[in-house]
Amino acid sequence: MSDVQFRELRHAPAMPVNFAKAVMRAGVKPGKNPTLPNVGLRLNDVGLDSKHLKAYRKVCGFSADGRLPITYPHIHAFPLHMALMMEDGFPFPAMGLVHVRNRITQYRPIAEREQLNIKCSLGNLNQVEKGWEFSIFTVITTAGERVWSSESINFFRGGGHGRKDEKKASGEPVPATDTIEWKVPGNTGRRYGAVSGDRNPIHLYPLTAKLFGFKRQIAHGMWSKARALAQLQSQLPEEAFRVDVQFKLPMFIPATVKFEQQPADDGLDFRVLARDGVKPHLTGQLRRLGE
Repeated sequence: MSDVQFRELRHAPAMPVNFAKAVMRAGVKPGKNPTLPNVGLRLNDVGLDSKHLKAYRKVCGFSADGRLPITYPHIHAFPLHMALMMEDGFPFPAMGLVHVRNRITQYRPIAEREQLNIKCSLGNLNQVEKGWEFSIFTVITTAGERVWSSESINFFRGGGHGRKDEKKASGEPVPATDTIEWKVPGNTGRRYGAVSGDRNPIHLYPLTAKLFGFKRQIAHGMWSKARALAQLQSQLPEEAFRVDVQFKLPMFIPATVKFEQQPADDGLDFRVLARDGVKPHLTGQLRRLGE
């Protein structure tokens, strides 16, 4: 982020305004050689609201322990993410993007009463087989100490290079056996949208989802990541660690899904699977970081 020109905000961008702008920019085309604006946004001294935090914990399944859930800072960064995608020169329509991967690094637990300084910027634009991928980077500090960072990788379909990436051969998937079953209500998207500000129509109701080509509403990817980490809350390391997830098949809600975890070197692997225990909605890797 060192070369990025940061602009400081006085308050968080309003999400209704962001979505209104997104609708107005729905016809944006990237062209053959898109570039990302060399701009970042900064928001300092973000205080946390206890009622909002309680609502977030409830919808995602975290228990109260005096610390912020590891995915919670993303909620405060997301309005800045949206605002970056409304910047002049941003080459893609925000409404057509898909969140495909997410990495969060927590350097130490964050206490509930700490104030957050948030910096977000764009980068890593790459042409892939079926379109373009780019990252939104976030760094969060408190009292000058970096405590949290993330990379959200988004995909725009169209204009890809058409060359198939080499993939490792894999046999028939083996159904998971040691799993925990979750019931995901049909209002999960509306409840998560209320606390996250992400009221994308594909997450809200069957009718609004059908307008965008889905048979009914789907769960937010970051809700799935948060729910998985809430399941693992008692196992999360005290020291620095990283959690990568890959968002796979959409989770149509209401749904019954299965959660699986397995030990791995320096951490664990986990999956959120469809009811059949085979089709993946999310795969993830948690790893402790060395000194």
